[in-house]
Amino acid sequence: MSSAPPRFNVLGTGVSALSLAEARDVIIAARAEKQEGYVCCATAYNVNLARSDFALRAAYNHSRLTTPDGMPLVWLGRWHGHKSITRVYGPDILLAACDAGRRTDLKHYFYGGNDGVAESLREKLCARFPGLLVVGTFTPPFRALSETELAALRADVASKKPDVIWVGLSTPKQEKFMAEIGPSLATGILVGVGAAFDFHSGRIKQAPRWMQRSGLEWLFRLGTDPVRLWKRYLIHNPLFVLRTVAQLSGLKKYSLTTNEHE
Repeated sequence: MSSAPPRFNVLGTGVSALSLAEARDVIIAARAEKQEGYVCCATAYNVNLARSDFALRAAYNHSRLTTPDGMPLVWLGRWHGHKSITRVYGPDILLAACDAGRRTDLKHYFYGGNDGVAESLREKLCARFPGLLVVGTFTPPFRALSETELAALRADVASKKPDVIWVGLSTPKQEKFMAEIGPSLATGILVGVGAAFDFHSGRIKQAPRWMQRSGLEWLFRLGTDPVRLWKRYLIHNPLFVLRTVAQLSGLKKYSLTTNEHE
């Protein structure tokens, strides 16, 4: 079994110090190593939200990987001495694993998105990556699954036996789903990729690469969906900066133990 990459502490969330290629290889190797578990992709917003959401912080700290999805976490990783760390962005890891997984007939399953999005994603990715094996999709309601719906999901996953279950929900819904429901699916590693379903199905436009690399993707997304995202970027992100400065300067300590009352 491969060893887990080291983690560095960002406001009490242990972020995995690794590259996109390393994360891809962990996901692909999980089948051969008979490892299930789940992978989270964390941003500055997510990590700040986890300060007040104990279940989210616990999900991050008990994951197989919690990757640096946003550039601020990459910069912090390098500050902590992890020079080879790169951004492990949900939409990018989805593409990387779909591409490389074709060599070993890796089987994929898409869970999430609005009506029709998972099916559109399958169509677009199968056209982009000939030979890609997408064995199933499941579009959940915008609420917790009923016992009947959960039983249907478990039965579908059990019959199709995917190696990777891609989860395209919002934070913190997807992380809690993977931590709470994932073990009962008993097959495949789960990977939460957020808006990747919308991006790669063509439902929502992605920021240009130069904005992604420079840490300005938040500005593009705020401009395209200000009503939904203003609180995330104009309140949570500045609070993340203040808390991070306090942590790096030693004014505030954040433990990696997931203590609800910390």
